[in-house]
Order: sequence, then structure tokens, then C-alpha cells
Amino acid sequence: MEIQKIATREGYGKALLELGRINKNVVVVDADLGDSTKAELFGKEFPERFFTMGIAEQDMIGAAAGLSVSGKIPYASTFAVFSERAFEFVRNIVARNKLNVKICGSHAGITTGEDGKSAQALEDVAIYRSLPNMVVLQPCDAIEAEKMVFALADYNGPSYMRVHRTAYPVIHGKNYKFEMGKGEILRQGKDAVIFASGTMVHESLKAADILKNDNIDIYVVNIHTIKPIDSNLIIDLAKKTNCVVTAEDHNVIGGLGSAVAEVLSENYPCLMKRIGMQDKFGESGKPEELYKKYGLDSASIAEEVKKFARRK
Repeated sequence: MEIQKIATREGYGKALLELGRINKNVVVVDADLGDSTKAELFGKEFPERFFTMGIAEQDMIGAAAGLSVSGKIPYASTFAVFSERAFEFVRNIVARNKLNVKICGSHAGITTGEDGKSAQALEDVAIYRSLPNMVVLQPCDAIEAEKMVFALADYNGPSYMRVHRTAYPVIHGKNYKFEMGKGEILRQGKDAVIFASGTMVHESLKAADILKNDNIDIYVVNIHTIKPIDSNLIIDLAKKTNCVVTAEDHNVIGGLGSAVAEVLSENYPCLMKRIGMQDKFGESGKPEELYKKYGLDSASIAEEVKKFARRK
């Protein structure tokens, strides 16, 4: 049976279109990248509710803020790295006033590939996570991305959703129930736990298969909600394994690894390893080649977990 691969940005665009059909208050604001973010699917069917701002991310956030206070539910999408241009607007207008604006940053991480380091957002989670009132989400597949879009329509407050360019396997079924703020255990284990997010969930699942051959059983947990993070689950599995690993396509400073470390340092200090970009920018290349070079592929993850688990 062939494994279906769909990019999470595709799930974002599909869900926007479906949501637009059932909720007339949903509007979309885009910064000249509707084709890439897939927001244009919404725009083609609902041109009167689709606003393209050109290459003007501050205008995009300002317009989204105005639409939100007018009773609309705005989704504002662009490349993750370009959304950072509007950070002061996001901070002072959206987050500080708890406005109901849904920001989506596409083409995040080094899976953006050949576009190179200037387009590979590796600090966006850290930036948005630092803002009070901001929810930060990252789906691991297209189905989860769809569910997130709908969940955000019911959530009244600012949010940042991080999606990727590259197609990855779909691991959830159509009946999957997304629950904001609750981690999802995808693989049971006993020797260690990997808390992963986004594309790294798939790499971690493959790493678990590799480790199984060495009689190392690990939990694999999908942390789709990086803020508010599931502290109870993190503490529980840390106590069960005393060996915690995080995996993210993001700088290890300020991202998922930092979020997990913050929880454990205050509640249950234990052995911990952060896998991700080690305070470096990326480069142009095929996603699979970049993952291998920077130690984010499944084989590299398995090797790190193996060495780390032996220290227990």
C-alpha cells in the first residue's frame, strides 16, 4: 500500500476553503504568497473575503487586526520568515490586545530546501512563543493541519500556526480528534521518550523502528501545541523513562527543546538531549540532504538516542 504524502500547507489551504463555506465570518489576508501558502484556494471561491496585501507584512497584520475587531475571524498567512517583519505589529496590536488573529507561517524550517537560508525560518517558534497570550501550533501532517484550522476558528485569541513546504506521510485518519494543548503519544516505549513536532514526528517514528532492532523501546510523542505545552504529559513520561529527547526543525534555542527543558528544570530534572539546528542557519539543498547533514534524519536521531540512553 502506497503511503500518501501531503504537505501541511496543503492541509491549511484545504481547511480554509472548507471553513469558508460554513462560516461567513472567516476572512483571509495574504502577503502576495497565496499560491505558496495555499490560501488562494479560499480566495478563488471567496474573492470578496480574500485580501492580498502585496509584499507588506505589516499591512497584512494591521488589516487582520482591524478585521478581528470588526467581528471577523482573520487568517493571515505568508512565509514564516517574512511574518517576522511584522513582529512589532504582532506584539503591540495583536498579542497585547488579545485580538482574534490567526497567523500562519508557511515554508518553515530547513525543509524549505533549495530556497536557502534566507527563507528558512529557524527562530519563529521562539519569537512567537515569547509573546504573552499567543498560542503556538505545529501540525505533523496535513490531516492535523486541517483540524487545527477548524480548532482555531473556535478559539478566541491570537495564534501562530507553523506549516511546511515539503510533503510528508499522512499518519492520522479522517476521524482524528485534535485537542489543543494535549500531546499525542504515537508510540509506546520504556527506555526513552522523544517529544517531536512537525516533520520531526515522522523522522522520530522511523528512528523508533531503527532503535527497536537494538532492543531500545522509545515513546514518540507528537507535541503539536508548543504553547501552551502539555506539561503534565512531559513530566509523566520523564518520570517513566528518565531519558528525554526533543526533536525539531528549528533552532534548539527557544523552540520545542527549550519549552520542554523549562518544564523539566522546574518539575523533574533529568537527562535531556535537544536535537535540532544547533544555533546555526541553514543552506540551500534538498530537504533530505539537509536533514542528514544537520543530524535531523531518522538515522542520526536513532544514533543520538542510542548514545544518550546508555548514559542512564
